[in-house]
Amino acid sequence: MIGTVYKSTGSWYTVKADDGVFYDCRIKGKFRLKGIKSTNPIAVGDRVSFDLEKSGDETNATITEIKYRKNYIVRKSVNLSKQTHIIAANLDQVFLMVTLNNPQTFTSFIDRFLVTAEAYRIPAVLLFNKIDSYDEEELLDVKYLAALYRSIGYTCVGISAKTGKNVDKVKEMMTGKISMFSGHSGVGKSTLVNTIDNNLDIKTKEISEQHMQGQHTTTFAEMYDLDFDAQIIDTPGIRGFGIVDMEKVEIGNYFPEFFALKSECKFNNCLHIDEPKCAVKDALENDEVAWSRYKSYVQMVNGEEENYRQDIYGDKK
Repeated sequence: MIGTVYKSTGSWYTVKADDGVFYDCRIKGKFRLKGIKSTNPIAVGDRVSFDLEKSGDETNATITEIKYRKNYIVRKSVNLSKQTHIIAANLDQVFLMVTLNNPQTFTSFIDRFLVTAEAYRIPAVLLFNKIDSYDEEELLDVKYLAALYRSIGYTCVGISAKTGKNVDKVKEMMTGKISMFSGHSGVGKSTLVNTIDNNLDIKTKEISEQHMQGQHTTTFAEMYDLDFDAQIIDTPGIRGFGIVDMEKVEIGNYFPEFFALKSECKFNNCLHIDEPKCAVKDALENDEVAWSRYKSYVQMVNGEEENYRQDIYGDKK
């Protein structure tokens, strides 16, 4: 049988078969021996083959094969720094929810998320939430950030999950697709999911309450079928994205505005830091590249893993 993984607990996987029936499945141990540098060989969104076996009155389901993944998104494992945790697979798009404050989402976090999405070929959309709660000056900050990321080519939407402002636009973008919502705990993911489909209220409320208590729960995602033609993969709040499996010379390729200038650099392996005749640094001097983006890039190249929660765009505004 073939189906899609909807939930993972680390040892059990809830799989929705193509006939619509859900099965609790285990995996064969060999999946952990294939050299996958991940704490979870199977992720929510994976297409899998599984076998059913009768044992008395019970039916046991065992996953036997992972089908081809068109993409997946990872973060560093919480417990094992050299390993990755696959958050979700086979995504059509990912929405990053951003709040100016309560909690504050820094540009360095946004940039790490976008680099990860670019690296794994997943279209990303930025949702600037809680715009109903900002004063005039704060709204200008939001407009500044949205203009910055729109100029690079990212879709940005100002929303209020609480009042429903522009939620219809989000639903329109989600129709016919598998979408993932992500962002720090407290940015309003649960509220938005409830506004999009209030049938999910109980499950999202449980997640929200865990976050309100400040617990860093295990980052297991879960997929939901919505009451319109869409599916979402909801993830617990993610504190930060480490850059994994990327060579220093690769990172600039995942900044679209840097990649567009790469061919104009004197050296084809230019890191855009100390090299002469660098088109990216020239563009930076001419205010054609955002200073915050360049600072994020330098942090990633230098492996500064602890600085992505610092405010770096405010210095230059």
